[in-house]
Amino acid sequence: MKKLFAEFFGTFWLVFGGCGSAIFAAGIPSLGIGFAGVALAFGLTVLTMAYAVGPISGGHFNPAVSVGLTVGGRFPLKDLIPYIVSQCLGAMLAASALYMIALGHADFAIDNTKPGAFAANGYGALSPNGYALASAFLAEFILTALFLIIILGATAASSNGKFAGLAIGLGLTLIHLISIPITNTSVNPARSTSQAIIAGGAYVNQLWMFWAAPILGAIAGALIYTYLIGKRETAQ
Repeated sequence: MKKLFAEFFGTFWLVFGGCGSAIFAAGIPSLGIGFAGVALAFGLTVLTMAYAVGPISGGHFNPAVSVGLTVGGRFPLKDLIPYIVSQCLGAMLAASALYMIALGHADFAIDNTKPGAFAANGYGALSPNGYALASAFLAEFILTALFLIIILGATAASSNGKFAGLAIGLGLTLIHLISIPITNTSVNPARSTSQAIIAGGAYVNQLWMFWAAPILGAIAGALIYTYLIGKRETAQ
């Protein structure tokens, strides 16, 4: 239960910190943190939680990461579904908290016909810069695959584990710097689900892609690392 709560809390912080920065701080005229600030915020959430609760649960905070680590032999299959459920519940609670806070502003409204509504992910008309489904899918697939390679390499027995959280957090920051204009950056089905449910409309209809592409990318990244780069390690 401690592991599951750590995943719940870590994913809560990822969504609250990352999506919260996009909702509240990104667009303030002349003072907003912009794309770069949001990218850094997502990286910082993972970096801080990797050190805070990572030693308890492994610090996944992402269903795609849990799937990739299972495929890579680093995580037991029996724990996969409980981890994913905990991550999604943490993300939903964070999104609900963000919504309740946002209601405190007189001008707050969610227009789910526009890109980036409530920090949700989208493609086509809901892409921040108008990228089609194929482009969005490929970006999410490649970036999640590379994220898994970073995670597996940084946490390998032969690596310096003290810096794993830093490498993973900066990796996620870079991923966001690349793909916020494309999909508003998912690489995390739990993060996408929580925001899509609050935003509603077509965001919910597009949610399938933000499960399929990251999970398939995570599987690909795990296989690439395990069989072409590193060496398979067994989950303890």
